Amino acid sequence: MVGLAKSGRAAAVLLRDLGWDVVAVDSAPVEAPDLLSAGIEVRAPSDEPVTADLVVRSPGVPREFAPLAAAYANGTPVWSEIELASRAMSNPIMGVTGTNGKTTTTELLAHLLREGGLDAVACGNVGTPMASLAGEVSGNTWLVAECSSFQLEDIPTFRPHAAVLLNVTPDHMDRYPDFAAYRQAKLNLFAHQEPGDLAILPEDMESTGAAPARRVVASGAPGPDAVSWAEGGLHVLGLGLVADWSDIPLLGAHNRENVMAASAMAAHAGLGAQEIARGLATFPGVAHRLEVVGTAGGVTFVNDSKATNPAAAIAALDAYPQRVRLIAGGSSKGTPFEALARAAQGAVVHAYLIGETGPEIARALEAEKVEWTLLPDLPTAVSQAAAEASSGDVVLLAPACASFDQFSGYEHRGEVFRESAREAGAG
Repeated sequence: MVGLAKSGRAAAVLLRDLGWDVVAVDSAPVEAPDLLSAGIEVRAPSDEPVTADLVVRSPGVPREFAPLAAAYANGTPVWSEIELASRAMSNPIMGVTGTNGKTTTTELLAHLLREGGLDAVACGNVGTPMASLAGEVSGNTWLVAECSSFQLEDIPTFRPHAAVLLNVTPDHMDRYPDFAAYRQAKLNLFAHQEPGDLAILPEDMESTGAAPARRVVASGAPGPDAVSWAEGGLHVLGLGLVADWSDIPLLGAHNRENVMAASAMAAHAGLGAQEIARGLATFPGVAHRLEVVGTAGGVTFVNDSKATNPAAAIAALDAYPQRVRLIAGGSSKGTPFEALARAAQGAVVHAYLIGETGPEIARALEAEKVEWTLLPDLPTAVSQAAAEASSGDVVLLAPACASFDQFSGYEHRGEVFRESAREAGAG
């Protein structure tokens, strides 16, 4: 087992439960009494290759890490954690990937299935490793797996019964040699599907497996491959009109596409129009994704900490197109900010920039004549934005960047924003 973050630990335990002798390796020091008590040998820190019959890779581990690179060079089979889990379980799987919208769509789909009377659990990149569910859920439970590009590497047999690629824009360019390699990793999700499975892809992309490509259509007439579309409301193939858009609480054009994809996949699992409509109306949303954390003096504070790339931040501005005080910046993922700056024109009253990428975003905004201020940290940015805001303004955290320069993750960043908003009077 290479990599001992959450999914790596779950995979190591599953390997042990399946009867393997397990050596777990990580480049950093790791406290793992649970693994040691399970009879798993832990080598951390270590970058020494291990002689093995199989290597299971945690998604956070780059291919260049010496034990992993040696396995590839030696022809040792390398599996993703979701590959291991899918081989150990007979459950039906639904896979969700894309640069943006994965978590919302995954959580929404699991919610729709549960509201429709099916057992379902959200797992994968959303937080619960799929491997941790082996032996813990019944064989009838639908596994709704959020799949990152990293998880979709090294999956020689992984097959979701329904799968969606929501969108692909440049991201993780610090991990991939080029955009084509990142895009191909996303397309791996469909490679092992069978003709009766559901494959939903963007208009300009084709399935890599046996399931024909189907589309969600956000505007315009639905074509012959449309599986869900917006035409005076939400329509799903075979079900007709499912709900009026006014009855669906999720905001933004990007969320319409998320809703269409999740609804089509729920229908593929056997749900009817009324069941889907009921689930859509009761969906509470996702933490750190366009999460309204409170208001103060007519100013709304919105936490979109999960907007970790420019395209996600642009989607947030689509949901809040007027009088935004934007807080952005963080650690770099090698993505440009010119498109974000163009989207900020007209919508953003002022931008409050933090972190490693603050100066880079400032240059992009300067070119579009969007006002900005560089600040040392997130609490200061929230405080200044709140002090300068007027009734009707939105203080929006949509960083467009990863969080690891100042935070342990996007969740930590979102929690700091919530607390800072409360200190500014939001409630």
